[in-house]
Amino acid sequence: MGERKGQNHYYPPDYDPKVGSLNKWQGTHALRERARKIHLGIIIIRFEMPYNIWCDGCKNHIGMGVRYNAEKTKVGMYYSTPIYQFRMKCHLCDNHFEIKTDPANLDYVIVTGARRQENRWDPTQNEQIVPETKEVQKKLFDDPMYKLEHGAKDTKAAEDAKPVLGQLYQRNSGVWRDDFEANSRLRAEFRASKKQIKQQDEKDKALLAKSSLDISLLPESESDRKMASLMRLHSAKSIAERDREKRSTILTRPALPSTSGVGESSAQKVKIAGAKLEMKSLGIVKKTAASPALVLASGSKRKVEETIVEEKKPKLLLCNYGSGSSDSD
Repeated sequence: MGERKGQNHYYPPDYDPKVGSLNKWQGTHALRERARKIHLGIIIIRFEMPYNIWCDGCKNHIGMGVRYNAEKTKVGMYYSTPIYQFRMKCHLCDNHFEIKTDPANLDYVIVTGARRQENRWDPTQNEQIVPETKEVQKKLFDDPMYKLEHGAKDTKAAEDAKPVLGQLYQRNSGVWRDDFEANSRLRAEFRASKKQIKQQDEKDKALLAKSSLDISLLPESESDRKMASLMRLHSAKSIAERDREKRSTILTRPALPSTSGVGESSAQKVKIAGAKLEMKSLGIVKKTAASPALVLASGSKRKVEETIVEEKKPKLLLCNYGSGSSDSD
């Protein structure tokens, strides 16, 4: 492939092989635009994101494997291994972030402009096989006693893991002895769960349509059921109690503004309103029928009083002052 490309290069008539390569004769670099900053020690390469990060400029997530045109610069050495730094621009904003290699830990380190999404864990916590570190490898090579102790620990760990491995082997052999049966069982469970999910979706849609809501409902939990059972959406008083209170309020309210009821408590007013109304309490006196003797006595008494009043009235004297004789007067 390389020879074919070399043979296909065009060499002009004035080309001098003594100058060197064709790129050197033309004064260009083989990387063309990617080497436009080579005089500053910078080469533009295609960099692939080694892990998930968060951009500090736009706060967006950038996944592992996203590729950028990065400026590659040599910033140091780790023993005989060079340390490179890559500077690139976020494709979602104008922020730039820099990442450099870490040969000591076989990793990449974010310098500026972003932060790493932590998905790292200790492999020894989940019983993964961890390769030996350089210090341990050096001790195993130089110290025979340490190598013997290390081998004894490995043998003890293997003996301790045998029962667990045996249980796992028995379980796998019991479950996956018949692939068709295991597959049929899994598919039956999947169909049952799918049917339950479909029924729950229909219930949720009916509830949302009834409530005129357009939200996503979460699955129910035991705490939600307890809270719903403790809630009371109806009034604390019944209709009869509210009608009774309204009636007592109307009865205790004075018809005319007065101060006669000042100082009386509401309990006293309710008691008065609830008491049975009697004629005596209202000031009504019932007249009794009089006997005939009393009627006659009262009639004679009235006549006597009338005669006494007539006697007390002065008598009128008629005189004729117009006549001349006094005898006739």
